[in-house]
Amino acid sequence: MSKLFSYPLLIVLLTTTWLMLTGFSLGQFLLGLTTALVAAWGLTVLSPAKPRFRRWDLLPKLFAIVFYDIVRSNLAVASIILHGGKRIGKSNFMAIPLDLRDPTGLAYLAVIITSTPGTAWIDYNSARSVLILHIFDLVDEAVWLDLIKNRYEYLLREIFE
Repeated sequence: MSKLFSYPLLIVLLTTTWLMLTGFSLGQFLLGLTTALVAAWGLTVLSPAKPRFRRWDLLPKLFAIVFYDIVRSNLAVASIILHGGKRIGKSNFMAIPLDLRDPTGLAYLAVIITSTPGTAWIDYNSARSVLILHIFDLVDEAVWLDLIKNRYEYLLREIFE
């Protein structure tokens, strides 16, 4: 029974999200709760490693930086699209060596990069610890290397390693 309820916050959040999307009724509540219980059971079977935060105090700073970068990237990509493709850079791939080894930190980095318009996490070679990144408007590789290494990876290493 405890395996079924090993992720109570997930169950509550999934059920609440279900009700917000479908409207509240007894049938929808039961269907949302059943879906949430099945998802929690599936997560228990997969038994993912519990993330260990070493520095909780840096999370708000990371979230603020990521939020700022997402807004800035949205404006930059919208500007490129609205101006008919007149841009300085070109779409290209870039290899970035990473020092971050923690799987949870790497997952956070993947979410950050993919959430930012104009960038996409393409591949990660764990043997060489190299990230392949696609950038919509690549002007200067050094700027992107500095952004990933010193803005995101540094904070993620402080938080998780």
